[in-house]
Amino acid sequence: MKREDLTEKLLDIKREKGWTWRHICDGVGGMSDVLIVGAFLGQMKLLKPQAARAAEMFGLSKAEEAMLNEIPMRGAGTPMPPTDPLIYRFYEMVMVNGPAWKELIQEEFGDGIMSAIDFNIEFSREANPKGDRVKIGMSGKFLPYKYYGNQQGIPDYGFKEE
Repeated sequence: MKREDLTEKLLDIKREKGWTWRHICDGVGGMSDVLIVGAFLGQMKLLKPQAARAAEMFGLSKAEEAMLNEIPMRGAGTPMPPTDPLIYRFYEMVMVNGPAWKELIQEEFGDGIMSAIDFNIEFSREANPKGDRVKIGMSGKFLPYKYYGNQQGIPDYGFKEE
C-alpha cells in the first residue's frame, strides 16, 4: 500500500461514518488539529500513541498504523501554483504580501527567517454582519542566518543589530 492509498481509505471511512474532523481530532488528540488532519492527508506524521488511537478508531492494520507514524514526503501532490481556490488564496497572500512581511519581520528581528517547523497556527470563526470571517493566527520561531567564517568582531548570527 502507498501512502496515498491510506489517505483515500481514511477519507472513505470518514465519509461512510459521517465523522467530522472535530470528531477525529478529539479521538486522536495530543496535538494541533492542523497537524492531525495533515497526518490523515499524508503531510504530517502521528506519534505512536496517536497512530494507535487512529488505527483503533478506523480499524486499521498494524502496517497502516505504522504508516501513520512514518515521516512523510511533505508537499507531495500539491501542484505549484496551487489550483484549489482556497489554497491558491494563501499562495496569493504570500505572493502579494510576502515581500512586506519579510521587510517587517527582518526589521524587527534581524537577518533571518520565520520557521515553518517550530510553528503554531490557529483558526477561528469571527462573526461579522457582512459575513463571517476566517481568523488565522501564526507564530513561528525566528531563525537568524549564521554568519559562518565570521571574524573581526562580526557576530555569529544575524540577530537585529542595536
